[in-house]
Amino acid sequence: MDELVISGALLRDMFTAGAALLEKDRALIDSLNVFPVPDGDTGTNMSMTMQNAIKELKACTGNTVGDVASAVSLGALKGARGNSGVILSQLFRGFARAVKDAETMDSHMLAEALRLGTEAAYKAVMRPKEGTMLTVSRMISEEVSRMANEGANTFMLVDAMLAAGNKALNMTPQLLPVLKEAGVVDSGGKGLLTIYRGFKMAIDGEEIDDVSLDEAPEVSAENNITLEDVNDIEFGYCTEFFIIHLDESFTEQALDTFRENLMRVGDSVVVAHDTGYVKVHVHSNVPGKVIQMALRLGEVDKIKIENMREQNRQIKENLKRNEKEYAVISVSAGEGISAVFKDLGVSVVIEGGQTMNPSIDTILKAIKQANARNVFVLPNNSNIILAAQQAAELSERNVIVIPTKTIMQGISAAMAFNTENTLEEIESNMKSALQNVASGSVTYAVRTTTFNGNSIQEGDIIGIIDGNIEAVDSSVEGASKALLRKMLSNASGDAVVTIFYGENMDEENANALVADVQADFPNAEFIVQNGGQPLYYYYFAVE
Repeated sequence: MDELVISGALLRDMFTAGAALLEKDRALIDSLNVFPVPDGDTGTNMSMTMQNAIKELKACTGNTVGDVASAVSLGALKGARGNSGVILSQLFRGFARAVKDAETMDSHMLAEALRLGTEAAYKAVMRPKEGTMLTVSRMISEEVSRMANEGANTFMLVDAMLAAGNKALNMTPQLLPVLKEAGVVDSGGKGLLTIYRGFKMAIDGEEIDDVSLDEAPEVSAENNITLEDVNDIEFGYCTEFFIIHLDESFTEQALDTFRENLMRVGDSVVVAHDTGYVKVHVHSNVPGKVIQMALRLGEVDKIKIENMREQNRQIKENLKRNEKEYAVISVSAGEGISAVFKDLGVSVVIEGGQTMNPSIDTILKAIKQANARNVFVLPNNSNIILAAQQAAELSERNVIVIPTKTIMQGISAAMAFNTENTLEEIESNMKSALQNVASGSVTYAVRTTTFNGNSIQEGDIIGIIDGNIEAVDSSVEGASKALLRKMLSNASGDAVVTIFYGENMDEENANALVADVQADFPNAEFIVQNGGQPLYYYYFAVE
């Protein structure tokens, strides 16, 4: 059995099955998250990361394990969302490094792929915690390496991955007290094990029913850059035309052959057949050949050929002329808050944040769009910081990530941005600004759990200060008053309080809240603004 190997085709099926099973179990994995806020949950982030990996895999024409793993790694890295998605992308990055240029994968190569993947994931996290998906990956890797050295074949190792993974997953509550309190296992570890279960199902020929993998929706940055996003244009001519007066011998099979031939000489292929005509779009280096092939099906009409390389040169020249020394990009949620960031001089606002954590690729595009030699990034969410740091490493610009964990910290950091200072002074001032603001938020619990001694029921209104649940109530008014009073009690008497009300609240609600709280804190100054943020009734900043 030692000769058993995994082919490129089988590895493709394994990753596809893993992604499908992860999507199927996404809600279950989300439910394991300890913090019960409507955030970009682990299952959702991992599934969207995998969907981007599968999108890249579908475009891959190579059939070796090296080709397949490389495509999955690239897609996962570009599409990684949230901390769990970034860690997953690093696991696949190490995996791909181990099988680079390999035709097939044997047991020792699989063990090395898992080892290098775990190593890359640990390196990506500044302060790795045990009891997370890192632990699950490490224990799987260690067991697989041991068995490979003892002569186990490749398919036996896949069984060992599941056994070791289950053992590690069940250990996570003992390693991370917050999991034990909530009575759950680590959600990221569960997601990783779900992918590996998909590997096993593909090997065994089992079907995963009722799952369709759609392309992951993308959060957006305001974007006027098009070709600049493509550093190296492989196919330089955007070619569009219609085929009319179709030949009498025209068939759907002939059209399929034409489409396949286009894919051999270009990309971005669209061939749409309607009654009496065919619309064609392709990027290619041989537009003349494309038209010659089309003439076999009928007459060509309305031909448009654009030189994308020349367009790209013009865009880059224009960007170079307008390049700034410094710029700030920020993640935001809500029109009002986004407007505040723009007023504070933020160059690019990435719409995203809670339920839709931006991918590494989205952050990279925003960095390019900022068009500055030095770019400061405000993630404004603890679940986005790791993606921002990975984007900074991949960018050709000098990127400094200011580790803002809340919108209010982001606003304070943006207020400290001053282009008259040196790079080091700007970074120091922005980071120092984070220490001067206490951040509060009011939202609803999406699941029943226990956190820091608080028993929380699904639907409860919860108040959060700097990542800790400090108020639980049945009403928005009750939780908001309790939270704001607690924040002011911890501050000096002349504190400045900024209140952003969300899309489900209005100025009247916010002013009533101020009137009630100010009676107990007469020296505090209150500023009320429309944030327009979804899911969160209020954001509070106390400085």
